[in-house]
Amino acid sequence: MRFRRLLIGLLCLAGLAVLLDFGVAAYSEYRVSRLLRTGSNLSADPAINFQESLRHPFVVQAMDGDFLGMGIGARTMRSDIPGQISVEADLTGIHLSMRNLIDGNVRKVPVDEVTGRVRFEPTELGRLFQIPDLQVYGPYADSSDIPADADAAASTATPTKVAALILQGTVPIGPDADAVSVTDPRDDGRDHTTKKTNAVKVHVLAEMRLDGDQIRITATAISGRDLQADTDSVLPGQQRTVVPEQDRPAVLAHFTRTIDIKNMPFGMAPAKVQASGGQLVVTGTASDTTVDLNRLQP
Repeated sequence: MRFRRLLIGLLCLAGLAVLLDFGVAAYSEYRVSRLLRTGSNLSADPAINFQESLRHPFVVQAMDGDFLGMGIGARTMRSDIPGQISVEADLTGIHLSMRNLIDGNVRKVPVDEVTGRVRFEPTELGRLFQIPDLQVYGPYADSSDIPADADAAASTATPTKVAALILQGTVPIGPDADAVSVTDPRDDGRDHTTKKTNAVKVHVLAEMRLDGDQIRITATAISGRDLQADTDSVLPGQQRTVVPEQDRPAVLAHFTRTIDIKNMPFGMAPAKVQASGGQLVVTGTASDTTVDLNRLQP
């Protein structure tokens, strides 16, 4: 009987310890989230996640002033892009006393390593390119589309490397192309009678380069599939639209853009950019550095 009572008591203590650990971690995540929202002028509280394990519960880390790591995720506005982009950071080996965290004294926090990412999603990229249904693929998906001098495995661009991409979207063609309003074919609106007919969906081969704080995307050629008539279709409405030769430079210009990188976490320098899941993801890393947990973006 006494052993049973002792076991029940130990289980109760373990449960209280778990609740205490969870409560302290939740409060700390809330504190960092509020500090980042205020310091970075975010529209919503960013997601904060402290790492812990059975051997290293959060309370023990807090008492030691050494945290395993922390993940940060936020959405932020860009004045040059209608919409929001994602800003993320993974911090490993954070040296911060619990007292400083509670007091909000987090302007100089040593970390062993930090990896930051900025994600441009398809919707925002479509607004930036003014191609509502823009899709980004990389590397080249069809060997028949690859230029002879292209690197088919290059889906990641660094300051010394050019990435190969395929861009897909609907753009206007013809002499009145500048006056054409291209609507998003994915739109489920009921009124489809105003859509222009002098627009075509094309696949464009492009090169992507990381140049300092800019992503340079240069459309180099229209995919071969959009330069040949679809001889298999017998119905006029189902035939593939061929991009006329005189319209090809204008089409390539629609898919050529320079994107400024303004939101790297903690002022990090971008090191590479890649196309992943329809997104453009810019990444930077730093080791043995000091960050300001009160300010996610400069």
